[in-house]
Amino acid sequence: MDIYTCQAHNNFSSSSNRIPQPQTMKFIAASAAILALCSNVSAFAPAASVAGSSTAMRSAVASETYTFTKSNEIFEEAKTLMPGGVSSPVRAFKSVGGNPVVFDRVKGAYAWDVDGNKYIDYVGTWGPAILGHADDDVLDAVKKTMDKGTLTNNLSCLPTIWCTVTKIGTSFGAPCLLENLLAKEVIAAVPSVEMVRFTNSGTEACMGMIRLCRAYTGREKVIKFEGCYHGHADSFLVQAGSGVATLGLPDSPGVPSSATKATLCAEYNNLDAVKAIFDDNKDEIAAVILEPVVGNSGFIKPDEEFLQGIRDLCTENGAVLVFDEVMTGFRVAYGGAQQYFGITPDLTTMGKVIGGGLPVGAYGGKKEIMEMVAPAGPMYQAGTLSGNPLAMTAGIETMKKLQKPGVYEELERKSKKLVDGIVAAAKKHGLPITGDYAGGMFGWYFVDGPVKNFAQATKADGAKFGKWHRMMLERGVYLAPSMYEAGFMSMAHTDEDIDRTIAIAEEVMSQL
Repeated sequence: MDIYTCQAHNNFSSSSNRIPQPQTMKFIAASAAILALCSNVSAFAPAASVAGSSTAMRSAVASETYTFTKSNEIFEEAKTLMPGGVSSPVRAFKSVGGNPVVFDRVKGAYAWDVDGNKYIDYVGTWGPAILGHADDDVLDAVKKTMDKGTLTNNLSCLPTIWCTVTKIGTSFGAPCLLENLLAKEVIAAVPSVEMVRFTNSGTEACMGMIRLCRAYTGREKVIKFEGCYHGHADSFLVQAGSGVATLGLPDSPGVPSSATKATLCAEYNNLDAVKAIFDDNKDEIAAVILEPVVGNSGFIKPDEEFLQGIRDLCTENGAVLVFDEVMTGFRVAYGGAQQYFGITPDLTTMGKVIGGGLPVGAYGGKKEIMEMVAPAGPMYQAGTLSGNPLAMTAGIETMKKLQKPGVYEELERKSKKLVDGIVAAAKKHGLPITGDYAGGMFGWYFVDGPVKNFAQATKADGAKFGKWHRMMLERGVYLAPSMYEAGFMSMAHTDEDIDRTIAIAEEVMSQL
């Protein structure tokens, strides 16, 4: 933390009532202005003139397609520096072919690559950009947190006046008020959460959560579902969907059998399979963890009787029910999927949206369970950057905007419009397809539906998806580079964006 102070001395007359002379106030104001100006540069400031970029999106569906010369050059170099050229596997475009595009900047519903190509973006940094990229209010709040200025009149130190300009910093490694503020927002919004612990990622939140479930119940075995992804911790990399499925890895090498022997897998939307596991492992199941809407096998909605059945089984068997809402939290509804479907778990993991675009994760739930977490209880979990002021600020500002009336109705309306349009375009050209949506989250498969579980999702036409993805990319639509990933709508997407996307999709469908 950098603190800059300046002293202004002034002799007060008895009639001045301790009010400083005009020249002193001018000096204080000028000093504060200069110091504020010096600290005015922010790494989070949006790129200048993004909206007015000369590389404007084609106004109609054009036959001309994008080229990616600079992206290819940068990615070829990246492959010599980082494994696969990326910092997270799905970004490498392995399942869709070709090289990934290298982003230069983002704003609203759009992304620009280093070649100047502009895209309508339905990945939204994999979910957090629910307001749209680089939201002005969020950026301003983060900047104010980094360059926080205060002007104080310390009357207890007569006759000295102190002018303090404080750079609050990017991380404390100590408690800060902003943690309280975001925690209150999360607790007020999410039905299951009475206490919350912040982390730095969804994976970290799930690691803490599973340890907590075992500590609370005194049991070891956990039920998860085929195709559901809960981060890359060893015990979860069993039929994990998402990047594991995208790369064709059944499990990850390097995970010892001992790490997964207590992880039992069931088929999603199959309540009988879960009952059978409980029957075969009486009084041994610590928890059932699931994505209440699957976003890591594409997009799969649960049958509501399935969620209620899981809730009942956990209650009957003394197991903890966990909703992994890293993806669905504040995305399908303000209170997450548990509010959307009206089913309340015991614990919830969160991430993405609650960080407003900065790295964050969290897990929370019933107070009696959360009080097992250190230092309140014996279950240890920690994080150097957890609860850092920048992520907390971005989350608080995002929550504030998501509370406005009609936000989630509008997100779902736009998601429905997009999915209905894509499905209609495919059917017009005789292509098998099925799609669905919930709030600001959606997806489709090139297969006759419905798709209710991961096994059915794998029957989709991956080759067709890869061709579709590349052709959409070349025409200015950025979709997740895997058929096992959901898409995301933002408040920044317009009806014109969606209409254009559907028109491009129809052109592409006609050539598949």
